[in-house]
Amino acid sequence: MKQILCFTFLISCAFYGAIDGAHFRGGIISWYVSLTDDCSSILSYIFDFLYIAYLLLLLFRRPLNSTPSGTTAQILIHQRYFWNRLWGSFTPPYCTEANVAAQTSIPVNSFMTCLANCTSSTYPGAGLSTIMTTTDCDANTIIESWAGERYDTLTLPLTTSITIGFQSSAWMSALYFGGGGSWSIVNRLNLGLRPDGYINTSPVTNTLPVVFYPVSTPVVHIVQMADNDGTDILKCRWSNSASGTNYNRADECGGVCSGLPAGTVLSPTNCTLSFTLPTTNLYYACALQIEDYYNSAAVNPLSSIPIQFLFYAYTASAGACSQRPAIIGTRPNRACIGVPIGVQLNETIIVQTYCPSQAIVDFVTSSPIGMTHSAILNPSTGLWTMVLTWTPVASQSGPQGFCAGAIDNSSLQSDPWCITYLVDYTSPNLIQPTLVQGSASPIGTVFQNQSMFSIQATNLVGRPTRNATNICFHDDSTNASVLCYDAGYASNIVYTGYTIVIFTNYTWTPGKFYYVTMDSGFASGSVFCHAESAPITDNTFWRFNIWNPAVSSTTTTTTTPFTTVTVTTKPTSTTSINTLLTTTGIVITTTAPVTTTATTGTTSPATTAASTTAGPTASGSTTESTVAVMYPKDFEDACKQPVAMMTAIIMVILMPGYAVVMYAGFTKFLNKFQPSNINAKIRHQQRMKRILGH
Repeated sequence: MKQILCFTFLISCAFYGAIDGAHFRGGIISWYVSLTDDCSSILSYIFDFLYIAYLLLLLFRRPLNSTPSGTTAQILIHQRYFWNRLWGSFTPPYCTEANVAAQTSIPVNSFMTCLANCTSSTYPGAGLSTIMTTTDCDANTIIESWAGERYDTLTLPLTTSITIGFQSSAWMSALYFGGGGSWSIVNRLNLGLRPDGYINTSPVTNTLPVVFYPVSTPVVHIVQMADNDGTDILKCRWSNSASGTNYNRADECGGVCSGLPAGTVLSPTNCTLSFTLPTTNLYYACALQIEDYYNSAAVNPLSSIPIQFLFYAYTASAGACSQRPAIIGTRPNRACIGVPIGVQLNETIIVQTYCPSQAIVDFVTSSPIGMTHSAILNPSTGLWTMVLTWTPVASQSGPQGFCAGAIDNSSLQSDPWCITYLVDYTSPNLIQPTLVQGSASPIGTVFQNQSMFSIQATNLVGRPTRNATNICFHDDSTNASVLCYDAGYASNIVYTGYTIVIFTNYTWTPGKFYYVTMDSGFASGSVFCHAESAPITDNTFWRFNIWNPAVSSTTTTTTTPFTTVTVTTKPTSTTSINTLLTTTGIVITTTAPVTTTATTGTTSPATTAASTTAGPTASGSTTESTVAVMYPKDFEDACKQPVAMMTAIIMVILMPGYAVVMYAGFTKFLNKFQPSNINAKIRHQQRMKRILGH
C-alpha cells in the first residue's frame, strides 16, 4: 500500500511540476538615473541645474539628472515579465482585461538578486521583488500570456558595477530548445562615470511576448533598441552561459541559450535576426543582450540589458487569407510620441485585412501600467480598430514602450507594431501658416521658379531618425504628388532651431495651386527617441499658387467722341501695410481677371481709331533672389551661448573690482563708527581745546 501511495505521490509531483513549473515566457530588465532628494547637495544641484539647463537649451539631448553630485545616485530599475496565465499557482478565474484596468498584482513572489561584484554596491541583499502590476492579459490559446511590470527606486553608490538578475525554473515545455529548463535573465548596472563625466543610462527595448511567423519561411525580425544617451553606439548579441568570461560574469540565459535554429544570423548593429523556423506548432525562445558603447572605438560596453521572448511557427490553414493583416494608420512603426502627465491619451490602432472572410479576433500587446484596451471594432469593410486609453502619471516620466500585433481568425499575425511614448515631453508641432504673418513661407502667390520653402515648429527640431518620413508637394486639382523628399536623409532639407527649410529643384506650373503634406515625425525633437510631430494631411494646412502672367495683361480700346478704357490688372497697394500681399510680396490673384471700365467725354472732333491691344511690355525670364530668413526665436537661440559666455566673463573680470570696492567701503564704515575711534577723536578734540585755551 505504501508503495502505491508513494508511486501516486511521485506521479502527482511530476504532473504538478508540468503544469506548475513551466510558467516563464521571457522578460526585460533596464534602469536609468532618477532624481534625488539629498538636501546636503542643494547648492551643488542649483549650479548643476543651471549648467545643464543651459546645455539643454543648446542640445536638448541629455536628462537633467545624469550629472553626478555627491557619492550616490538614485536609480529607477524596471522589470517586465511574461507569464503563462494558466499556471497552476494562479487561482481561477484567470486574468482578463478587468485585471489590466484594476492594475492587480501578478502573484509571482520571488526576487531579482545581485549575482556578481556585489561588494561594490549597497544593492539590497534580499533583492527586489518580482511581483508585477498587470499590464496585459491575452487568452488566445497560442499566447495565454499574463504580463506586468514594476519600478523600484534605489539610492546606490557611484562605485556600483554589479550584475543583477532573476533566476528560477522553469521555461514552458513546448520549446524547440530548452523546454522545461531553468531561466536566467540578467542585467549589468554600472554607475561609474562615463568618459564625458555623466552617469550612464541603460538602453531600453520592448517586445511582444509571442511573435508568429509561418513555418519554413525565411524571416527578418528587428528588435527595437533605444538609448537616452544619444551618441552611444548600441549593439546586441546572443546571451550566453559563459559566466567566467562574458561581460555580466553570470549565466545570462539558463536553458534557452542558442534557442533559435542553427543558421540563424544576428546583425549586432541594428539587432536584426534572419532565420527560418523549421517545425510547426512549436515555440522558439530568443535570448539577447543589448549593450551601449561610448563610441565606436570602445571595447567594453557601459551596460547590458536582457530581452527574452518567444517566436511561434504555424502552418496556415487551407482557408486562410494569402496575406497577413497589417497595422496601418497615421503612426508608423517605431514612432516616438511626446505625451504630458495627467492628460488622457486616446490612440486608435487601425488594422487592414485583405480577404472577405478575414476577421481580426485578437490583439496581443505589451503596454505600460494603466493603459487599457477597448473591444475590437469593425467600422468598415476590411478595417478593424482597437482604442488605447491611458493617463500617464508622474512616476512614468520618461520612455514608455507599447507594442501590438493583430491576429486574424486563421491565426495569422501582423508584423509587430511598436511605438514609444515619451512622458512629460511635448512633441514639436508644426505651426499652421496664416496669411502674411505666417510661420511658413511662402504662401499665397509665388513665382514659377520658387525654390526655398520653410516652416516653423513649437519646439527645437531635428532630422527624423526614421527613413521614409516624407514631405510631399501635391497638385491641388488632382491630389497627385509632384515632388517628395525623404527627410530622413535628404540633404536639401535643413533643420535649424525652430525652423525647417526645404530647397526644391522644380519648375512649377503657372496658374496651378499646390499644397504640402508631411509625415509623422517630419519635425522631430532632440530628446531621447526624438518625439515626433503629428502628420499633416490636410490640403488646407499649407497652400500656395503660382503666378500666371496671362492674367496680368492690359487691354485698351479707344473710340471717338467717347473714350472707353478696359483695364485687366491686379490690385495695387496704397498703404504701408498691404494685407493683399503674400509672404513673397506678390499681390494675391485669382484665375478670374479684375476688369475696370471707365467712360469719359471729350470736345475733340469726331474721329475713329482702330482698336489696339497692348500685351505685356516685359519679356524674358524672371529670376528671384532668395535669402535665408532668421526668425526672432532662432536669433534668440543663437545668442544664448555667447550671452551666457559674456555674462560669465564679465562677472569674472568685475568680481575683483567689486571685492576691492566692498572691502574699502566696509573698512571706511568700520573706521567711522567704531567706538574706540570715536572716543579717541573726542579726546583729541578736548585736548586741542585745552591747548588753544591756554
